[in-house]
Amino acid sequence: MTSLTDSVATALHLIFSLDSGLLSIVTRSLGVSALASALACLLGVPLGAWLGVARFAGRTGLLTVLNTLLAVPSVVVGLVVYLLLSRSGPLGYLGWLFSLKAMVLAQTILVAPVVIALTRQVVDDAQVQHGEQLQSLGALTLLRGLLLAWDERHALMTVVIASFGRAISEVGAVMIVGGNVDGFTRVMTTAIALETSKGDLPLALGLGMVLLLVVWLLNALIALLRHVGGQGEDMVRAAKAPGYAG
Repeated sequence: MTSLTDSVATALHLIFSLDSGLLSIVTRSLGVSALASALACLLGVPLGAWLGVARFAGRTGLLTVLNTLLAVPSVVVGLVVYLLLSRSGPLGYLGWLFSLKAMVLAQTILVAPVVIALTRQVVDDAQVQHGEQLQSLGALTLLRGLLLAWDERHALMTVVIASFGRAISEVGAVMIVGGNVDGFTRVMTTAIALETSKGDLPLALGLGMVLLLVVWLLNALIALLRHVGGQGEDMVRAAKAPGYAG
C-alpha cells in the first residue's frame, strides 16, 4: 500500500510540476491525435454526408463494409500501414516508418470509418425531416448532404470530439508504426504500456491520470454540445408553434 501511495504521490508531483518528460509525451500525443482527427473529419464528413442522402444499388453492402471497419482492431490497422510503409512496401520510398507521419496516417485510417458512420447516421436522420424539401429545390446529392450536415452541426461537433477520443486512446497502431521511440514517437498510451512493463509506475500513473482527464473533458464537452443543441431545437419548435409571439 505504501508503494502505491508513493507512486500516486510522485505521479501527482510530475503532473503539477509540469515535468518536462511527461509534458513532452502529452503534447506529442495531443498533436498527433488532433491532426489525425482533423484529417479524418475532412475526408469523412463529406463522404458521410453524401452516404446519408444517396440512394444507389449496393448501398446496403457498402454500409455493411463500413460498419465492419468500425470493429477492426487497431493493431490490424497498424500492421497494414506498416506493410505499406516498410522498405518493400508500395509507400516505402516516403521513409515515414517509425515517424509521427506514420502515426498520423495510422490514426487517420482508424478514425475515418467512425467519422463516416456517425456523420451518415446524423445526416440520414435529418434527411427524413428536411430531405424532400431540399430535393424539391433541385439541390444535388452532395450539396443536400452538406446542407443537412450544417443544419446538424451541433451533433457533428460530437462526432469530431468522439473521433479525437478514439484517436488519443488507441495504442496498437501507433505502437507498431511509430516504434515508441523515446523523445520522438512516444505518446501517452504507448508510454503507459512501456513504463508499466518496466515497473516505472509513477510516470505511467501520471500519464494515465492525464489521459483520463482528457477523456473526461471530451465527454463533458460532448454533453455540453448536446445540451446546447437540445436548447436550440426547443427554441425552433417554440417558434413554429401557433401563437408564438417571439
